[in-house]
Amino acid sequence: FLYTGFIDRREGRWEEATRNFERALELDPRNFFILQQLALAYSWQRRYVEEARSYDRALTIVPADPNTRIQQAQVALDWQADIKPFQTTLAGLMAEDPSVALDIGTLLYSLCDRTWDAATRILANYPREGAANNGVNYPYAYWEGVVARCQGDSIKARGAFTAARAEVQKVVEQQPDFAAALSLLAMIDAGLDRKEEAVKEGQRACELLPISKDAIDGTFLVMNLAQIYAWIGDKDRAVEQIAAVERVPNPLSYGLLKLHPYWDSLRGDPRFEKIVASLAPK
Repeated sequence: FLYTGFIDRREGRWEEATRNFERALELDPRNFFILQQLALAYSWQRRYVEEARSYDRALTIVPADPNTRIQQAQVALDWQADIKPFQTTLAGLMAEDPSVALDIGTLLYSLCDRTWDAATRILANYPREGAANNGVNYPYAYWEGVVARCQGDSIKARGAFTAARAEVQKVVEQQPDFAAALSLLAMIDAGLDRKEEAVKEGQRACELLPISKDAIDGTFLVMNLAQIYAWIGDKDRAVEQIAAVERVPNPLSYGLLKLHPYWDSLRGDPRFEKIVASLAPK
């Protein structure tokens, strides 16, 4: 059931995937990995009550797991744009172990806290050699650039993005049809204000791996393209891409759209605000 669920999920059959994960869990009720996969499926489908229960259950199996604790706290942020549980949990984890290594998702969510202290502390523990996300290595310098950009430090951001570009460009040269690497290069180029290159690369990545071919990675590529357009100031196309993402299960939640600095350039645009309002808890 588990592996059938993986196939269903990649092919965009989310209801079937979720049922298969649930059946797999019935057969192996204390399997931590299956619970994580089930929670992910619930999250992308906005089934937040069930997602929270899955994390509660996972924490009875591995109570101290830091990433599960922070993911549990992220449910309120995604669902209700309530950042307080995330802030409290993250502060507790950092107090327990200042060197705790948290996943990329936590760094992304920490940017919703506009004090930047949390993001800076998470980045300090990010591997200097980078970490894989969607099959491509995200250099330390990329996230350094993102944090600096969000803080308004354009000089530091440019230096960091330039360093990251040199690394990612090598990957793209070796594998020109590697969609995830092209998309990462496009986001870096957007950060460097290389607008034409960023758009060309971001669009090419989506063409290479559309949502119809891969419902997970394809969705992330469209989200990245929306970020690229937002960063270069193309509001029309940014909103178009967000609308496209929201037509399928995805992790671009109400909370992230409402709080995350990636989307600051779109605030006040009635089309963007309409999408955000449509995702608000009823």
